[in-house]
Amino acid sequence: MKYIEFTDKYYNEDVRLAYSDYGSGRPVIFIHGWPLSREMWEYQLEDIVSAGYRVIKYDRRGFGKSSKPWYGYDYDSLASDLNEIIQQLDLHDVVLVGFSMGGGEVVRYLKMFGSNRVNRIVLISSVLPYLCKTKDNPDGVDSSVFEEMMMDMRKDRIDFLDQFGKKFFGVGMLSRPVSTPLLEYYRMLASFASARSTQQCAVSFAETDFRNDIKAIDVPALVIHGDADKTVPIEASSERTAKMIRDCRYIVYENAPHGLFYTEKERLNRDLLQFISESLPFEQTQAAARSGVL
Repeated sequence: MKYIEFTDKYYNEDVRLAYSDYGSGRPVIFIHGWPLSREMWEYQLEDIVSAGYRVIKYDRRGFGKSSKPWYGYDYDSLASDLNEIIQQLDLHDVVLVGFSMGGGEVVRYLKMFGSNRVNRIVLISSVLPYLCKTKDNPDGVDSSVFEEMMMDMRKDRIDFLDQFGKKFFGVGMLSRPVSTPLLEYYRMLASFASARSTQQCAVSFAETDFRNDIKAIDVPALVIHGDADKTVPIEASSERTAKMIRDCRYIVYENAPHGLFYTEKERLNRDLLQFISESLPFEQTQAAARSGVL
């Protein structure tokens, strides 16, 4: 584990972001979802690194082992944090992979900083384009859903995380796509976040309108979503987003829940590698294929 350190330009606070950096080749930055940490990408790491890529995954401020400041959970701040990663590591030709809330960082980054250092983007189970229902966003999710989430977090955050995790992975009376120990592990990862960051990030991903940000996407995009997602319903999110992106490949995973990075990990890894490798020279594409994961 390593750290990126800087002073927040909006709130003048010192911030330290924990990150992991593996492999070599084209850099692929994985941006985790709410309320987890960079460790959620465990089941992508081996395949992507083995195929000849450099994988960088980091903890969003307020989560995992990163700093937990009081302020800075708006998307301008979070996208600026991503820019610090890219600038301080001097990354170019980057693939940005954003899961759920992380999709917001991807498009806000492109709007604020442009695509000079970005080759392509992947949006998985993303909250885009605008999650909360309003008068001019009638296809969003009713605000009462987020109000109930906030009340539950303030009442008993750990119990909320426990219940949320079951919905996140599609666990039901007849469906057990993840083991109980694994659910407990992800609950533990989520518990490392501060109460403040957990709540403020929920406000950000619910209330931020990304419809104008999406217009800044000028690189190839892959959008992936499960049609059984009860956390970020596909009808309110990726079905709309895919229609708004000019150069977009849209893949729907049938019967997949929100947490498809685990439940559909083999398929997701194949789709990621196929998309990432399309702009590589032929020799590198063949090397990735020989690795057995493409």
